[in-house]
Amino acid sequence: MNLARFPRIHLAHLPTPLEPMENLSRELGGPNLWIKRDDCTGMSTGGNKTRKLEYLMADALEQGADIVLTQGATQSNHARQTAACCARLGVDCHILLEDRTESNNDNYNYNGNVFLDHLHGATTEKRGGGLDMAAEMETVAEKFRSQGRNAYTIPGGGSNPIGALGYVNCAMELITQANDADLRIDHLVHATGSAGTQAGLITGLQGMNAGVPLLGVGVRAPKEKQEENVYNLAVATAEKVGCPGAVKREDVVANCDYVGEGYGIPAPSTIEAITMLAKLEGILLDPVYSGKGMAGLIDLCRKGQFERDQNVVFLHTGGSAALFGYTHAFDF
Repeated sequence: MNLARFPRIHLAHLPTPLEPMENLSRELGGPNLWIKRDDCTGMSTGGNKTRKLEYLMADALEQGADIVLTQGATQSNHARQTAACCARLGVDCHILLEDRTESNNDNYNYNGNVFLDHLHGATTEKRGGGLDMAAEMETVAEKFRSQGRNAYTIPGGGSNPIGALGYVNCAMELITQANDADLRIDHLVHATGSAGTQAGLITGLQGMNAGVPLLGVGVRAPKEKQEENVYNLAVATAEKVGCPGAVKREDVVANCDYVGEGYGIPAPSTIEAITMLAKLEGILLDPVYSGKGMAGLIDLCRKGQFERDQNVVFLHTGGSAALFGYTHAFDF
């Protein structure tokens, strides 16, 4: 897979670290837990979307865009990183924020990622929950175009075959790091939402015949829907990178038992996972994605899902800026 043939702007701090979590491993009595620090990609406190935006923003500039639009939930990590990348590249940014939680908390609605969106110079507008946000964004984009702007739209989460290239590249990076460290990776676990991260990872892993099982811990959709979304995007991504058929339906696995009451609403297990990582490893998770992903990993460890001597890598997708929108969820 030669990704160099696709337009890319280098924005992220790569490779991100691959580190052992010895204290958490000891606390859980095994397995050997590792963390791939994609919270350290560098753009506006980092996160997984920056890898996707390296390819998406390159495509936007190739098309002569002078304004980029995207959409996401109120505390969207993707929106923040898009705003930051646009600021770096001198392109205007406009964001549609969907109210998926109906929260009246001021910190949630104005602090955290929302504050950073505006700090990076992005303009925002809000929508109620449950709308077709892709259609809403296209309507707004057409208004900009009617004013003579060259508007480029990025789907929620940056999750299309162009954005997924960032995680095909991440899979290659991770396997290289493991090979250099003589580390046998038995399982790779991460939070899965808009599907692009998991689709890119499974495409890269299967395209290399890496032999590493991938588990996405769902944060929103039911299991069947999540796996369907990931599989469809992985198929399109595999075709784009030149390895059609590399991903089989059985390669795509999601566990959606840790969503709790819904997207963007931390479950008690989410808060426990965030607190454990902060106190045991000095690592900050977020309440929407990585916190739920880690909650799933911790629970599966407790249930004996993994053998004690296995090496399990957790891909940290970032998002700690959202913590400042969720102070009400913590009882300190």
